[in-house]
Amino acid sequence: MPKQIRNIAVIAHVDHGKTTLIDALLKQTHAFRDNQLEMATERLLDSNDQEKERGITITAKTCSIEYKNVKINIIDTPGHADFSGEVERTLSMADGALLIIDAQEGPMPQTRFVLKKALSLNLKIIVVVNKIDKKLARIEKTLSKTDDLFLELANNNDQLEFKTLFAVGRTGAVFASIPKNLNQSGNVTPLLDAIINFIPSPNTNVNLPPVLQVSSIEYNSHLGQILIGKLLQGQLTTGQKLFSSSQPGKSFTLEHLMVSQGLSKKEVDKAEAGDIVYISGASKIPIGATISTDPKTKPLPNIEITKPALHMTIGPNTSPFAGQEGGLGTSRQLEQRLNNELESNLSLKVDKLQSGKFKLSGRGELHLAVLLETLRREGFEMEVGNPQAIIIEENGVKLEPVEELSLITPSEFVGVINQTLGKRHAELVKMDPISDTETEFIFHLPTRNLIGLRSLLLTLTKGTILFNSHVLEYQPLGKPLAKLRSGTLISSTTGNILAYGLHGAQGRGDTFVAPGTKVYQGQIIGQNARGEDLEVNACKGKQLTNMRSKSSDGIIQLAPPITLSLEQSIDFLEEDELLEITPKSLRLRKKLLTDVERRRHRRAFTP
Repeated sequence: MPKQIRNIAVIAHVDHGKTTLIDALLKQTHAFRDNQLEMATERLLDSNDQEKERGITITAKTCSIEYKNVKINIIDTPGHADFSGEVERTLSMADGALLIIDAQEGPMPQTRFVLKKALSLNLKIIVVVNKIDKKLARIEKTLSKTDDLFLELANNNDQLEFKTLFAVGRTGAVFASIPKNLNQSGNVTPLLDAIINFIPSPNTNVNLPPVLQVSSIEYNSHLGQILIGKLLQGQLTTGQKLFSSSQPGKSFTLEHLMVSQGLSKKEVDKAEAGDIVYISGASKIPIGATISTDPKTKPLPNIEITKPALHMTIGPNTSPFAGQEGGLGTSRQLEQRLNNELESNLSLKVDKLQSGKFKLSGRGELHLAVLLETLRREGFEMEVGNPQAIIIEENGVKLEPVEELSLITPSEFVGVINQTLGKRHAELVKMDPISDTETEFIFHLPTRNLIGLRSLLLTLTKGTILFNSHVLEYQPLGKPLAKLRSGTLISSTTGNILAYGLHGAQGRGDTFVAPGTKVYQGQIIGQNARGEDLEVNACKGKQLTNMRSKSSDGIIQLAPPITLSLEQSIDFLEEDELLEITPKSLRLRKKLLTDVERRRHRRAFTP
C-alpha cells in the first residue's frame, strides 16, 4: 500500500482540456497494461453515453494513479456552469486542485467560479496553461489574466503562491516553463512531481474514531447504495457498525469497503484517514451526511449548493399518442424516478403541483435537458412546458437572476451579436478584439432573456461561437421581453403527412415533419413565416379526377424537414405550448389541441 496520499481535483472551464490531461496521467503512469483497450481510448472518465455524445463531463468521477510510491486520487469535475453542483459537492474531498486554463481563451466565467470555490476551501492550486500549441494561443496574456484573477479572489497572501506549468494536453506533454519549440515531445512527469512536492498530504489522525462526509453516491445492482467520501480521520474496517447523521439512532454494518485503483475500485479490508473510500451496507443516506462509529459525533457542516436559476413543469404525457412509444408514463412512476434523482443531483429541486405535474428547478437549460434525455432513454414518456427564470421576492420586491454572458466569435459576426443581444436588453460590459480574427464580448442580462439564445447564436454564427454564462446576482425584475419568435404551423387534423398537403404547408413557412409522419390535431408541424399561429392540413391528398392538366401533374418538390434536438425543442417553446418526449419521438404541440379551445381560452383572458 502506498506510503503517502495526495487528493487533487481537476477544475476548469468547459473544453479547456481537463479530461484529456487526466487521460495522459492515467496512461503514462501505467494504470493500464500496454495491451488494454483503455490505452487506445480517449476521454476515459467520460463514461456515460451523453458525455461521449456531447463531449462534456456531466458528473464528477474519481480515479487514482501511483507515482514514486505515492497514491494520487484524482477527482475529475464538470466544466460547464450548469453542472457546477458537481464541483461544489466533490471539492471537499480534495487537498489541492489543478486549474486548467486554455492558452487562447484565458480565464473564463467558470474558471472564476471553480477557483473561488477552491480558494474558499483553502486548496493549494497548480495552474496548468493548456493548449499552448494553438495557433492563436496568448500565453503571456493568459498568465497576466490569471494573476489578476488570483489577486481578486485570494483570501490571503499564501493563496497567491501558486505553481504554474504549461501543457499540450492532446500529446500528454507538460513543461515547467514555456518551451521554445511548442511542438516538442514531452511527458507528464513535471506535473506529477509538482503534485507530490506542492500539494499537501491530507491532515489526518488515524487514532481518532473514523469520520467521513458523503460527497457522492453511486448505485450498484448487487451492492445497493455506495457512499463516497474522504475519510477525514481514523480507520475503517469491514464489519464495523456505523451511524449516519441523517438517521439518528439507526446503525448499519459496513459490508464492502473499496478504494480507487486506476479507473476501477479495489475491495480492501481496511482504509486509513486521507483516502477516498467507497462503502456499502447503508440505504437512503443523502449526500452531505456525516458517517462515524460514534452516534454522538457532531455532524459536519452541510455542503452548500448554489440556487437553481430556471424551472419548468413536467408531467405524464397527455397527447393523443400517449402510451404508444414508452413503457413508463404514469405520475407515480415519474415521481419515484425524480425522487431517486434528487439523492445524487444536488442542483435539482422538485416540487409536486396540485395538477399532478411537477416543477423541475435546475441550474440552466443544459442541466434540465440532460435529465430529460436520461429519462427518455430509460423509457419514460412525458410532456414539459417552456423553461422560465425563477423569480424570488424579498421585502416585497420581485428579484430575478442576472447572468454574465461571455462570447468569443469570429469578427465577421460582431454586428450580428450586437443586434441579437440588443433585442434581449443585454448590457454590453466589454468588447475586446483578442486576435486579428476573433472578438470577445461580455454582456450582463437577465436569465429569462438568455433562454434560447445559445441555439440561436450557434445558428447565426454557423456554429463558430464560444458561449458561456453564469449567474452573477439577483436584481429587481426588469421590463418584459418582446416576442422574438414567429408563429407556428399547427396540424388541423390527425393522420399521416402527405406530400401534397405538406407542399402547401411549406408555402407558409418551414416544416418539422416529413411525408409519412403520423401527426395529431394541435401538433406543431412547422414555423410560420408570419407572426401569428396558422392551422394547416398537411394530411390532405391530391383530389383524384378523370381530368388531367399539365400544370397539376408536375412532380412535387419538398424542402427537407428541420429536425430539432431536445435542447432546440425546449428553446422553441412558448407559454401556450408543450414538448412531448418519448423514447422514439419529440413532438411540439399546443396545450389546447383544438382551435375552438384556444379561441375560448383567448376570450376568457382578454380584458
